[in-house]
Amino acid sequence: MSHTPLQRELKKYFGFSEFKGLQEPVIENLLEGKDSFVIMPTGGGKSLCYQLPALISSGTAIVVSPLIALMKNQVDAIRGISSEEGIAHVLNSSLTKTAILQVKEDIVSGVTKLLFVAPESLVKEDTIAFLKTVELSFLAIDEAHCISEWGHDFRPEYRNLRVMLEKIEKSLPIIALTATATPKVQEDILKNLKIPGATLYKASFNRPNLYYEVQPKDGQVEANIIRFVKQNEGKSGIIYCLSRKKVEQLAQMLQVNNINAIPYHAGLDNKTRARNQDRFLKEDCDVVVATIAFGMGIDKPDVRFVIHHDIPKSIESYYQETGRAGRDGGEGHCLAFYSYKDIEKLEKFMSGKPVAEQEIGFALLNEMVAFAETSISRRKFILHYFGEDFDNETGLGGEMDDNMRFPKKKVEAQQELQLLIDAVKQTRELFKSKELVKTLLGQPNAIINSHKTSELAVFGKGSDKQASFWMALTRQAIVAKFLSKEIETYGVVKITSKGKEFSANPYSFLMTEDHDFAAHRNSSAPIKREVIADENLLKLLIGLRKKVADKAGVPPYTVFQENSLTEMSFKYPISLEELKNINGVGEGKAVKYGQDFLITIKSYAEENEILRADDLIVKSTGANSALKLYMIQNVDRKLPLDDIAAAKGMNMITFVEEMETIVFSGTKLNISYWIDELLDEDQQEELHEYFMEAESDDIALAIEEFDGEYEEEDIRLYRIKFMSDVAN
Repeated sequence: MSHTPLQRELKKYFGFSEFKGLQEPVIENLLEGKDSFVIMPTGGGKSLCYQLPALISSGTAIVVSPLIALMKNQVDAIRGISSEEGIAHVLNSSLTKTAILQVKEDIVSGVTKLLFVAPESLVKEDTIAFLKTVELSFLAIDEAHCISEWGHDFRPEYRNLRVMLEKIEKSLPIIALTATATPKVQEDILKNLKIPGATLYKASFNRPNLYYEVQPKDGQVEANIIRFVKQNEGKSGIIYCLSRKKVEQLAQMLQVNNINAIPYHAGLDNKTRARNQDRFLKEDCDVVVATIAFGMGIDKPDVRFVIHHDIPKSIESYYQETGRAGRDGGEGHCLAFYSYKDIEKLEKFMSGKPVAEQEIGFALLNEMVAFAETSISRRKFILHYFGEDFDNETGLGGEMDDNMRFPKKKVEAQQELQLLIDAVKQTRELFKSKELVKTLLGQPNAIINSHKTSELAVFGKGSDKQASFWMALTRQAIVAKFLSKEIETYGVVKITSKGKEFSANPYSFLMTEDHDFAAHRNSSAPIKREVIADENLLKLLIGLRKKVADKAGVPPYTVFQENSLTEMSFKYPISLEELKNINGVGEGKAVKYGQDFLITIKSYAEENEILRADDLIVKSTGANSALKLYMIQNVDRKLPLDDIAAAKGMNMITFVEEMETIVFSGTKLNISYWIDELLDEDQQEELHEYFMEAESDDIALAIEEFDGEYEEEDIRLYRIKFMSDVAN
């Protein structure tokens, strides 16, 4: 088989015989001196699109890149294929004067083919003056989405690149590259760089080897992560957290549990960051726990899993971060933990920003919520977001997500879809999903009132269904292209031509209800699909609990909660140490009630020849123990609860949750002094009676029972007092 001249160059420099995907036409276009805009998913081989043409062109190519780590990585790779050390250089603020002179010397002599610069360095007058004097081949802008305010990683300095280029050389060909770009971001990039005539090369965004999964985030998220990593022992993985503090805590926790993990975030000094990155690339560690500062351009082909401890701010971020898994085409498990609380946190972060920025942020976040809660194919959802159609029957990787492996029941929703389209029509295509749902439910708010929506025929027509049903239907109608929602209009819903056709001639439409993550809000049981409780043992333990509770004269749930029994029934703890590591069982409870349960479990396991998992014990780092001790000591001193919370930088919700963890594990917390301030004697008596007689301590049921008589926080606080008094 004969090779083209370009293929021969590819073989010469990189050792590959064939180009991947769109690489060859992109390179040809650039070598002809034309502008190019390349959208290729992570792992699609974007870097080669400018590396090879730079090596075979005369002059130096300027590559603008946002991260020093990314530049270093690429420079090392290029130097590895050449005998000339100066073939690739970085020009940034970290260089000494001597090093800068060396760089300039190599460029002038024609040795340097690729010069990597940060946009901040390009702004400097002396850099511009120097570049004007040398031969340049083209300008490559990596991670071009940084130009757009609609991109997930907007950098204002990227907006000035065109101005800089005009100062250096107007006619220089430009190649802009990104791994994520919605239609709006594309438009923004082309406009800002003033390259409207650039040839667009867009590869498919489908990564068929990646498996997408979302689990509810509960009190056991760290334990679930440890279990997952241990099940994938020896494999490389990245775990993303939103805060530096969480990165440090989780990395420490993994280390304590004999997992070779290292932290990576922008708060570490440059030396440590570079060292940790190298350790991961050289496989001296298995797992990196990181903020989003890690990974841009990290080309490690065999990352086998990417875990999101916290949900990202946008689908672009999620796609970019999960895209670091399975670049070699092998296995790639993408697991995200989701709780709406995290979304609320992210919304709070945005509150101080300009209004336009907030609107963009909220619109992007809502898409992320929709992705997490949807029950349709996650792959289809992601690809639809990037403007790509996907058919689960014929498309590659159609079965590779939790919703397709474990499908929810579908229901006929033809009439409901008609009603929804009608609502969009009657509200003149002015509303976002939230207002549409409120219109259908007949729930006015300021926006609805200002449009006099309550006078419309459709107002309240859908009140026989829950808000979650209408939200799910809206999302699915958008993916099925009956409706459209453009991010740039901050999520206003419009009717498509397909929606108009459906409205005129309706036909069957099957929908699946979204996952109800709110149901897991108070759950603390680990969620693991492959783990199934031993029903026979569970029945035995429930019976035993009833006996123990009757003997003590307390409600059964105060002995051990149901989710603790469920966990016992698939972990089979047979020692006090193992029992203490069951969620909701602390030292106090283990000693007080544990013996009978351990005897029952042990004899059951022996009789039925049960093989027990040996990774039962998830060790703590002790950080939580210090917090626990601090809380107990200060409650004993009868300090105001809000003061104790504030001293640890916690809001009241988080503080109450921490107290619940302490009490449910069997430790006493005497908060009567605080309850006496909140509730009078009659109210306390009423709540005491309720919890004594109730079959479950579920807060949602208690709220329903009292129908708004008490605030949720008051009920939760009283439950803490009740469990302390009765169970501990």
